[in-house]
Amino acid sequence: MPDTTFTVARPSGISYLRIPAPDPHALAAFYAAVFGWSMRLDPGRAAFEDGTGHVIGHLVPDLPVAGEAGIVPYVYVPDVAATLAAAVEHGAAVLRDVYAEGHLSVALLRDPAGNTIGIWQDTTR
Repeated sequence: MPDTTFTVARPSGISYLRIPAPDPHALAAFYAAVFGWSMRLDPGRAAFEDGTGHVIGHLVPDLPVAGEAGIVPYVYVPDVAATLAAAVEHGAAVLRDVYAEGHLSVALLRDPAGNTIGIWQDTTR
């Protein structure tokens, strides 16, 4: 079996996302600054790779922003409070401030395009 440690080709793993972005290049700057995602700017859209290398995708202008009505992805971060502050500094809105969920710290935000994103951290680490 091939080594899938650092690849998007992981059986049954989420590997590709199309994120609605009325202004893909502006939203790329947000995700790069807040989560450290790698970006490649193309005309009219932006390609990304998350910080793990397991998820790739595009920020695309041809999808309607679903807000809280769509699927809500959660990004693991080392510090929820600091990440939430950085997100707000870069144009996000807080939908739900940091709260405990068992041994997790979780928060919910709206990115500058209007997409709902969760962030979480394991407080036992």
